[in-house]
Amino acid sequence: MRLDVFLAPHGLAPGDLAGRTVLVVDVLRATTTMCAAIHAGARAIVPVPDAEEARRLAQGLGPEAVLAGERGGLRIPGFHLGNSPLEMTPDAVGGRTVVMCTTNGTGALLAAQAAGLVIPAAAANLTLAGQAARAAWEGGRDVAILCAGREGRFSLDDAYAAGRFVGFALGGRRHRKGLNDAALMAVDLVRRYGERWERPLGLSTAGRDLVALGLGADVAAAALPDRWPVLLHYRDRRVVPVPPEERAA
Repeated sequence: MRLDVFLAPHGLAPGDLAGRTVLVVDVLRATTTMCAAIHAGARAIVPVPDAEEARRLAQGLGPEAVLAGERGGLRIPGFHLGNSPLEMTPDAVGGRTVVMCTTNGTGALLAAQAAGLVIPAAAANLTLAGQAARAAWEGGRDVAILCAGREGRFSLDDAYAAGRFVGFALGGRRHRKGLNDAALMAVDLVRRYGERWERPLGLSTAGRDLVALGLGADVAAAALPDRWPVLLHYRDRRVVPVPPEERAA
């Protein structure tokens, strides 16, 4: 069995994720925002590669669609919402489909489409997503954690999150067999920063940039474990909640 961490989607080979259980992580902020939206009652989230595709798809869906997304951290002009988890309220998204386009996170989800099972993951759904990773690993399935990264490069916030999910998958055991170098590095980041998410998120370039944009509240919200406890699957090009009865199964 293998448990690999990929620090960004750039450079993925066609077979790297095929058939695996894959956790996709963009803790600042796309996967956190997805957790918040589904927790607030959104029916589904449809990730798309760019703003033009988002507008086209939303037009086809009609009044039920909500456009959400960012470029450079800020809401895309003409969109209803940005990429802030704090904007995902029941009034804004309840019962509706969110069409979402972000700089890094939605692209990472699209890159994972060949995987056997894709789980958007963040601190916001740490326990449920971590339990799914552990179930896959203990069930003898290969696991991968795909970091959205930052414009194709390493990001501290996502790499730290990957380390937390590696630890969850391993059940806290000091197991090293089957882990790639990036997974070992991610585990070492957790040793360095401990279990408090706010430090690595706040120190990361993404976190500092969001604070500079006046979005420090998003960073603080993203650092709260199990703030929006939902288990999500990305399938049939949509992010949807997993019902409790399916989790138990």
